[in-house]
Amino acid sequence: MNPRPARASRSPRPSARTVVLPAVVAAAALALAACSAGAPGAVDAEGASPASAGFPVTLDNCGFETEVTAPPERVVTIKSSTTEMLLALGLGDRIVGSAFLDGPLPESLESVPAVDEPFADEAPGSEATLELEPDLVYAGWESNLTAETAGDRETLAKLGVATYVSPAACKEDGYMPDPLTFDTVFAEIEEVGSLFDADDAAAALVEEQRAALAAIEPDERGLTALWWSSGDDTPYVGAGIGAPQMIMEAAGLTNVAADVHDTWTSLGWENVVEADPDVIVLVDAAWNPADAKIEALEANPATRKMSAVKEERYVVLPFPATEAGVRNVDAVASVVDQLADLGL
Repeated sequence: MNPRPARASRSPRPSARTVVLPAVVAAAALALAACSAGAPGAVDAEGASPASAGFPVTLDNCGFETEVTAPPERVVTIKSSTTEMLLALGLGDRIVGSAFLDGPLPESLESVPAVDEPFADEAPGSEATLELEPDLVYAGWESNLTAETAGDRETLAKLGVATYVSPAACKEDGYMPDPLTFDTVFAEIEEVGSLFDADDAAAALVEEQRAALAAIEPDERGLTALWWSSGDDTPYVGAGIGAPQMIMEAAGLTNVAADVHDTWTSLGWENVVEADPDVIVLVDAAWNPADAKIEALEANPATRKMSAVKEERYVVLPFPATEAGVRNVDAVASVVDQLADLGL
């Protein structure tokens, strides 16, 4: 996971452009409408209602068996990545509570009241979660589902609440993506679609995102880059197998921390200065904004001598676009656009 402090007090800046989601939302809405076009209470030839025809659905999710007996109607989402996933699939009306959001939604996604007013600024407790009477809790990190947070998965299951964690965030051997790829991201879209009986909407979203990714022309100059996510005294940077590596590689950048076999890692400033990357990718977060990062780089006697700092070669991405999810393709496009604007 990409750690962040509990609370946010300032909104991240928007991404440079959005190329995928507007058309996807329309496609998803049409697909969902087609799925639900039958008369209320309609049944198929074998007597099953259309909404329950493919259920129950059972998944091995981060090593935990998740069973959904019917398409979830009351969902709690934790983290921006899960909230945005449901909105992009046209399933926002299923969200009864959102929590621990990492920043504002992109303009392309239509919000819902439960997202506009999250019930918790950080990982919610089990009592607050259960008060919303969810039938599914969809979490961005495994740590969102513990006895100290929304509730451990086995206890919630006994209470009739299914749980699903973004597969990109699984940490156990055999479940942690190694490395994370866009195929992993797209597979989550399809898996979420199966949980909600929204396979057509998921297929439309994946098709749209694959086409948008294929249309991006990576930068071909062989530029090196540091991905600075958070941290001050010691930067926390994108390593070799997570979302930062996936995004940088797709944009044509060579990650100076690619040899670290992890998703993110701590990297001392002396190592950063020695690497002297051509470009620095700055994650803009409310708790650690890009402007503050730039000020720190330009104030430090060692880092201000770096080529990227002297030439102000910065690429900025909003935090929610940097964790595995429906905004990753747009993040690649934004990086490529910003690299072109730098005029290297």
